[in-house]
Amino acid sequence: MVEKVRASPAGLNQPEILRVDSGYFSEKNVATCEAAKITPLIAMGREVHHPDWRERFEEPAPLTEPACHVEQMRHALKTKAGRALYALRKQTVEPVFGIIKSVMGFRQFLLRGLENVQTEWTLVCLAWNLKRMAALRPQ
Repeated sequence: MVEKVRASPAGLNQPEILRVDSGYFSEKNVATCEAAKITPLIAMGREVHHPDWRERFEEPAPLTEPACHVEQMRHALKTKAGRALYALRKQTVEPVFGIIKSVMGFRQFLLRGLENVQTEWTLVCLAWNLKRMAALRPQ
């Protein structure tokens, strides 16, 4: 995916930070991002739901020894700035899926087979985009 993003036409903003959930975590993905000069913020697993209140407000000690890319990313995710950057992921893509599920009522695919499902998802996305364009048009 990094290669596809880097191959985007000139004039499109190139990403500086990659924010993704734990399903994308691997040392190879972290190294690929670093090589592409993209700061990876990839969740490394589930966090406990109710940590001690002090953990929310304390800043981790800075790394003192040279650390690998994965350790640097783990440390960055524990800092206040890193948590704030990672939290932005929730307001960019996640609401769209929630709206498609709750407002548009799309909960499961009606067709089977990869090609049919891709076509059905394309139609759902088209409906979402038309709905969004209608809501944003000048009155």
